[in-house]
Amino acid sequence: MSLVLSVLDQAPIASGRTPAEAVGETLALARHADALGFRRYWLAEHHSSGSLACAAPEVLIAAIAATTPRIRVGSAGVMLPHYASLKVAEQFRMLEAIAPGRIDLGVGRAPGSDGRTAYALNPNAGEAAERFPQQVSELLGWLGEGLPENHPYRAVTAQPAVPTRPEVWVLGSSDYGAQVAAYFGLPYCFAHFITDGRGGEEAMAAYRESFRPWGLAPADGRGDGAAAAPAARPGRLGAPHAALGVFALAADTEAEARRLFASRALWRLSRDRGVYPPLPSLAEADAHPYTEAERAKVERLRERAIIGTAAQVRERLESLAAAHGAAEVAVLTACHDPAARRHSYTLLAEAFGLAGAQSRDVKS
Repeated sequence: MSLVLSVLDQAPIASGRTPAEAVGETLALARHADALGFRRYWLAEHHSSGSLACAAPEVLIAAIAATTPRIRVGSAGVMLPHYASLKVAEQFRMLEAIAPGRIDLGVGRAPGSDGRTAYALNPNAGEAAERFPQQVSELLGWLGEGLPENHPYRAVTAQPAVPTRPEVWVLGSSDYGAQVAAYFGLPYCFAHFITDGRGGEEAMAAYRESFRPWGLAPADGRGDGAAAAPAARPGRLGAPHAALGVFALAADTEAEARRLFASRALWRLSRDRGVYPPLPSLAEADAHPYTEAERAKVERLRERAIIGTAAQVRERLESLAAAHGAAEVAVLTACHDPAARRHSYTLLAEAFGLAGAQSRDVKS
């Protein structure tokens, strides 16, 4: 079975350009990915960031879904502790009304921000994070499964009532999210790009080992062992299904890919210090006064990064997916030059033989 290829986008803000331009670049890239034949286009959620413009993925999902004919569009993810499960269910039911059968709802527990911002979004942020499994259960209920008879809001419905529902995923960078996904019989995506792979194989193993087929899971998520009728649980899985979110960058030559990676490498140096600036230009990366320690770290980052020609990147992605037992890879690419970013996805689409990659209408 061939590896499924998708796009993960954080709407990076490039140095010298505005957040509004970053949003425009995301909209253009989504249309490009749709034409190339990528399976999914996922939007991340980040708040109060000078680096990333996607604070409201559900809004961008609506815009992309309304302007693309084929690709699945979704969140990677909605940070559920910030919100009421009912509101998220309403948003994604509305998205299903816009693009029936093409919406993914990836949810995560991490704040996607600093602690102060998390509390600004939800004054009960600390307690909300501990309720993540319960929130997932409520979300599934409001998306169509129904809430338990003793739930205080059982009579509340999420509108609009539509015949389809989003495909729900759990996202994570540790084995916590993997165990939640396994418990509810949902697909799981590990954020390899956040951890540089640390803990990935262990999280995937935990997901597979503790996975509960959907027809055997309790209908209300309380763990009482009651079996649910299959017809009552569309969207749950009968077997584990895993994906990886991976940073990767392809160019016409390995040397060009390594050159383009300089922006990302300098940005990573800042991130690791807790600073989130716009993505530097190549000129800024070249002019940066690196210390010896920073130069060594950049070289380590470059050697570990999945960068190179399309053939080299394909080989690395397939090997990584096989090692983790992943059926899908969502590729995150950050370049200061939006044309180089689009070209990277074009090269990968060609290397993986995606349906639209040979179309004369697709421009890099």
